[in-house]
Amino acid sequence: MDLRKLHLLLLSLCLSIGALAETAKPIRMIEGIVKDTEGNPLPAATVYVEGTTTGTATNGEGFYRLKIHAFKESNITAKFLGYESLTIKVSPQVDPKKVDFILKEESNSLQEVEVFGVRDKQPDKLDMITRMPLRPSEQIQSISVISNRLIEEQGSQTLTDAVQNVVGVNQFANFGGVQESLSARGYRGLPILKNGVRVQSDFRGGGFLMDMQGIESIQVLKGSAAVTQGIGNDLGSAGGVVNLATKTPKFVSRGNINLRGGSWGLIRPTFDVETTLNTKKNMAVRLNGAFERADNYRKHVEKDRIYVNPSLAWKANDKMTFVAEFDYMHDSRTPDKGTVNLAADSVYALYELPHDKFLGFKTDRNISNNFTYGLRGEYQINDLFSLRAAYIGSSLSTDNLGASNRVYKRGAEGYNMQQRSLGRSERDDKNSTLQIDFIGKDVYTGFIKHTFQVGVDYRTTDLTTTSYNPVQVDVIDVLKDVTNELPGNIQKLEVNKVQKSKEYAYGLLAQNVMSFTDYLKATVGVRYSYNTSTEEGSSTTTTGDAWNPVFGIIISPIKQLNIFGSYTTTTSLRSAANKMEDGSLVGSSRSDQFEVGIKSDWFDNRLRFNLTYFNIMNKNLAYQLYDEADAATGLYAKAGDLRRQGIEAELLGRLLPNLEVILGYSYLKAEYRNSPAYHEGSAPINTPSNTANAWVYYTFNRGALNGLSMGIGTYYVGKRPVNDYSYKATHANSTPNVKPFDMPSYTTVNAQLAYSVKKVKMQVFFNNIWDKLGYTSYYRGGYINPIDPFNVSASIGYTF
Repeated sequence: MDLRKLHLLLLSLCLSIGALAETAKPIRMIEGIVKDTEGNPLPAATVYVEGTTTGTATNGEGFYRLKIHAFKESNITAKFLGYESLTIKVSPQVDPKKVDFILKEESNSLQEVEVFGVRDKQPDKLDMITRMPLRPSEQIQSISVISNRLIEEQGSQTLTDAVQNVVGVNQFANFGGVQESLSARGYRGLPILKNGVRVQSDFRGGGFLMDMQGIESIQVLKGSAAVTQGIGNDLGSAGGVVNLATKTPKFVSRGNINLRGGSWGLIRPTFDVETTLNTKKNMAVRLNGAFERADNYRKHVEKDRIYVNPSLAWKANDKMTFVAEFDYMHDSRTPDKGTVNLAADSVYALYELPHDKFLGFKTDRNISNNFTYGLRGEYQINDLFSLRAAYIGSSLSTDNLGASNRVYKRGAEGYNMQQRSLGRSERDDKNSTLQIDFIGKDVYTGFIKHTFQVGVDYRTTDLTTTSYNPVQVDVIDVLKDVTNELPGNIQKLEVNKVQKSKEYAYGLLAQNVMSFTDYLKATVGVRYSYNTSTEEGSSTTTTGDAWNPVFGIIISPIKQLNIFGSYTTTTSLRSAANKMEDGSLVGSSRSDQFEVGIKSDWFDNRLRFNLTYFNIMNKNLAYQLYDEADAATGLYAKAGDLRRQGIEAELLGRLLPNLEVILGYSYLKAEYRNSPAYHEGSAPINTPSNTANAWVYYTFNRGALNGLSMGIGTYYVGKRPVNDYSYKATHANSTPNVKPFDMPSYTTVNAQLAYSVKKVKMQVFFNNIWDKLGYTSYYRGGYINPIDPFNVSASIGYTF
């Protein structure tokens, strides 16, 4: 990298952004106090001008100061979570300089939260992945947010359950129930972050287990994340990124306890308590957690879990805020690889494994421990500029001991005979992220309004993996009774390989959203990413860097409607240093993405409709060469290009004050192009062309049924190939020139009933009502897992 060029670029960005001056539009100042009905000040209350982006927060004494138009009428609104919002009309004729607000406490503070979060506020920690202080509808990226309110309404117990509400996102595989890997836009294994830090660093995005009790919101940035997250083989996947934002204090005193029980012996108590710690109400603490144990519809499969999530927030003064947070989860469960295919890889012949049959051993176990921690701080320099910094760390350890099967004798009648072995793998995965950003909001140069960000980030990964030599145990006939007792004479598993690696990456990032008029905005941004990785025992260090830009435009013909278009690039360095047969290097792979669409907000931002068309071309792919024994040679070859294009449409929010709706549909056409390795026009593994989701939730708010609510939802995943269709052996356990069969589509229907009376709420959840059979799979890895059959659970909760 030429450091002089980098310095010149940063200097230019600072000169063009940092030397901004406020416009000469006529303004005047108002100030006041926000307090409750008892006269207590409310620190960190939001005060803003309706219909504009002008707003502020109160200090520790509840004081605020705000700029408004000098000659126009302004509606000033004050909000504080747990209290009813209040709007005061300020007329230029009256010209008050002091406007105080007295807010009343709400009977149910969660009513301010919609299915996508608080209406007029950026979701907490969304800036960990966007790095900008803007709501999703104000940004050029395609962003979907699922709030804790929706998670609780639907009773979602896994990340996969919750993201069924996000159009175009589906589960890639669950790897025997011990991980959650997601796909979007034809990209397998989206990076999944917790509070902005990755937890599982495998470039294939295997994912990890997470307890939904600790989740405040799930934030999905679809499409190229390279500008804010880095290179494509790090967190800047061209498919997108998922961020799990955990709960933190809201500076109120409240709590909730809940007990849930249901099918297969499910017992799940949870709690969530928060309070302020002093009379100034500028320091608050929150603690929530869960315990869970359950059996399974499959014999000998069980799980138990404990989760805890403490956090502390401190508003040091009217300019500085700190948040410290932690969470820990211990999960122990039986890994279940599911069923097998009783025919060649080109023929769909999945064995409908009876629920009282298990192909593993009783002693199979996966143990996972995950601890994340972080400290975030924000300093408001003045009304225009702020600084934010965050350090988040994660430690994940897993130990997986379990059976695996492979066909013992291939042939017309031999696929039911499976050779069973016992294997073990361990993973110690430590990651950290440091972000520092300088932010300007509503800064003017002449008539142009700017919201911008200039920042740096630094990431580390320290990974140790341990593999054990598998031991052959027996040969079973899956059509007959299968023993689940591990023979006592099985030899001890011996360590095969301990592999240690370290990775460091840093990035320099600048973004600027320019508003020329109320009807026209433009976004420009650029990121420089540098990555270095080393493996213990290797004499070489792999390094690489990349520049990635973003350009976009937003046209707003009316206030509620944004028409946008954008162009971004993603650079992947994963195969850049790999050698080909002729001794040359593969080089970097690049994705170019074009997006156009609309984002709209209706009914006072209670209902949102988004429509997006995307076109992504991934060039210079590579694959590893295998020998006749299906062993990797360490050499690579070019694999051509891969094009992905499609549409995503979603409607979510309230059609009526007591009627919520979520509707989504996506169409995807993904196909290999000009490839010497993959058949022309074939789709990548596990890529459905169609997915759809729907959810309708109605609450009775008067009459004899007051307090009753009911919801019904459906989720559809189209057929998808179980493997890549290749000319050559591109992966282990793949047969060249054999077109893989399609995993059939499936549709599930879920329903929910709830009744609230005063502080007590009772809920009943019905999942997969019609008991449909569907599968998620990583076929070439030996995982073919059925979705859960019909099940029911009920909960009772008390709020105080």
